Amino acid sequence: MIADSIARQGSWFFRWRSYVLLGFAPLVYLVVTQPEPIETTFGPAADTLFESVCIALAFLGLAIRAYTVGHVPAGTSGRNTARQVADTLNTTGLYSLTRNPLYLGNAVIYMAVACFLQNIWFAVLMLLFLIVYLERIIATEEKFLAGKFGDDYRNWAAEVPAFFPRLTGWRAPKLPFSFRNVLRREYSGLFAIIAVFFVLDQSREYLAESKIALDPNWLAALAIGALAYVLLRWAKKRTRLLNVAGR
Repeated sequence: MIADSIARQGSWFFRWRSYVLLGFAPLVYLVVTQPEPIETTFGPAADTLFESVCIALAFLGLAIRAYTVGHVPAGTSGRNTARQVADTLNTTGLYSLTRNPLYLGNAVIYMAVACFLQNIWFAVLMLLFLIVYLERIIATEEKFLAGKFGDDYRNWAAEVPAFFPRLTGWRAPKLPFSFRNVLRREYSGLFAIIAVFFVLDQSREYLAESKIALDPNWLAALAIGALAYVLLRWAKKRTRLLNVAGR
């Protein structure tokens, strides 16, 4: 059956979702060997503005994720890959507007990075990939949630859109926002965004424009991001500073 095939594909994507996008690496390499079209056509100021907007959008996607995980209880909305996990059904906060706020945040990040490359065909390809990729992961997760929570899930799903948020129906989160929970669960995403933009920008500078010297602003951003990553990972693994009861 088609539904079973989609579920199997979704399970595979779910398990390997941290690595699937590496398949775009050859295309990214081809794109960064070409000059930046916006800078070539409109000048450096327009190029800087466009790149700044893309970076801001990526951090907007991270903010969506951060707000979501800042309110959720333990056992839900995690970075697990081996199997589906859901001790409770999240229906408040951003989950009252969209059933998949974390994937919404991810999609915003991925499209921001794709647009940063300034290649319309790459951006379109990324969009088409995300439609197939997220559809299958969401279908797999919803099958699991419907089996575990039954009518509670089906009634909620009947009211709340699967992906694009509705503009009404907001329900305040049950738990207060926990910044420590965000730091514990999203520090790797923060560093990944900084590192990806650094690599893309500096690779293009070297491959397309033959500029060998690294941009000091990008180096500073990468250094700060790396330091934050190391400190937060140490705090998570070696201390209880980021632990929050019930989160």
